[in-house]
Amino acid sequence: MSKSLCSTGLRWIWVTVLVMVVDFVSKQWVMADMQLHESRALMPSLNLFYARNYGAAFSFLADKGGWQRWFFAGIAVAIVIALLVMMFRNRASQKMTNIAYAMIIGGAAGNLLDRMWHGFVVDFIDFYVGDWHFATFNLADCAICIGAALVILEGFLPSAAKQADKG
Repeated sequence: MSKSLCSTGLRWIWVTVLVMVVDFVSKQWVMADMQLHESRALMPSLNLFYARNYGAAFSFLADKGGWQRWFFAGIAVAIVIALLVMMFRNRASQKMTNIAYAMIIGGAAGNLLDRMWHGFVVDFIDFYVGDWHFATFNLADCAICIGAALVILEGFLPSAAKQADKG
């Protein structure tokens, strides 16, 4: 029994494309319009700050000589493939789950594109309070975090709400 792609969670793949496009455009703008390590105040507690991340979250393994580029690329590819398979197995009506997966895929693919094209990930969002600065991040990272939060949130929804999402 075959099912059409529109009846699967892959109907929501447009969210992935949207995340990737917005992430790509924002990073291109930062690279074209800012100098490396330049900071621009946007509002209290929020700056644009152009940084290059050669590692993963919080610059994990950034100083390890280059092998980490391929390691993190492999992890991103595995995540993208696994979530695409899960979306294919889901029904299109499982909106929250499919949108969450699509956002994670878009963010992972956006950072993967950076890693493969430049050898680093472009980060530019600098949130701070006083002298304390959170790790600089980008829109792909935001999409991954929002997607992960939606997956967690769905785990707390009552069964009736989950069934309605599947229905």
